[in-house]
Amino acid sequence: MKTGKTLLLTLALLGILGTLLIGCGKQGSPEAANPPASASPSSASSAAASETPQSNQEPEMREYTDYVGHTLQIPASPQRVIFVGETFSDLFVLNVKAIGTSLDMASGTIYLDKLADIEDVGFPINLEKTTLLNPDLIIIADTDEKVYDSLSIIAPTVVFDTFAPLEERLPLLGDIVGKKQEAVKWLDEYNLLAEQMWKALADAGVTPGETASVFTYYPGDRLFVMARTGLSQVLYGKNGFQAAKPIQEILDAGSGFKQISPEVLPEFAGDYVFVLNPFSELTDAVQSTEDLLQNRIWLDLPAAKAGRVYRIDINRSGSDALTREWLIQELPKLMAS
Repeated sequence: MKTGKTLLLTLALLGILGTLLIGCGKQGSPEAANPPASASPSSASSAAASETPQSNQEPEMREYTDYVGHTLQIPASPQRVIFVGETFSDLFVLNVKAIGTSLDMASGTIYLDKLADIEDVGFPINLEKTTLLNPDLIIIADTDEKVYDSLSIIAPTVVFDTFAPLEERLPLLGDIVGKKQEAVKWLDEYNLLAEQMWKALADAGVTPGETASVFTYYPGDRLFVMARTGLSQVLYGKNGFQAAKPIQEILDAGSGFKQISPEVLPEFAGDYVFVLNPFSELTDAVQSTEDLLQNRIWLDLPAAKAGRVYRIDINRSGSDALTREWLIQELPKLMAS
């Protein structure tokens, strides 16, 4: 069982990495498949039947053009949304109750307990399970046209850039699901809290112009510096840290991350360094991380010498709305420890 879970986590991480390449760097696409549904078809079909509104009225539709250029008709007020992407919790702050997602992508997140009543459509997305849920709108991060074509037969399908900055992404999602006002309201409240966080950090000694970097290991002894995704979006936000010059170049290119070798760490490491702990089941990535932290190159970094290295679990470093809320509360505590 542990081997199976490890494989799922590895596949999920590789899939997320592939989506990042698509959404941020436009350099590739993850493969899609349709394994047997993890839940029984009877349970899914009964759930769909019980939750589908009984009405003869046709829903109001409107035209929408998605992230990659598909123009389609979508419900003006969707009621049965399936969302598969790393920023699923954005729906919660918009007061949208989805009916399906990929639970693999939510493993270990701060919002996992909120998904108890949401059906798992698998990763990659299982077409049979998705069909039985009878969605009226499907939102995906995957830009693979084969995946899109398969899903769009089931319901209107929107390809969405889940790695766009929060302040751009949430209004776009609010538009798609008919919750524009909710998006504006939540962002106003979030930005106020973020401003208070940065003021608290400034009072604690963080000075304007200081830099920060985020690193993580993926399976296969691959070290990445993060740029446009997750925790980095918080750190490089308004009133936040500056990016080291090589990281700024990645940001300017619109990429989410870059694989690097440990030898170039001094070029990428900022005044403050954040390490994303891999899933514990991914033992090779965990070991690579521990080895790096004992490496002489790492120990000689100014941030390491100054005690400005902070660790956080990778599944709690996302850029989704609920994790962002959590991070702006936790970041001052982390940096004070």
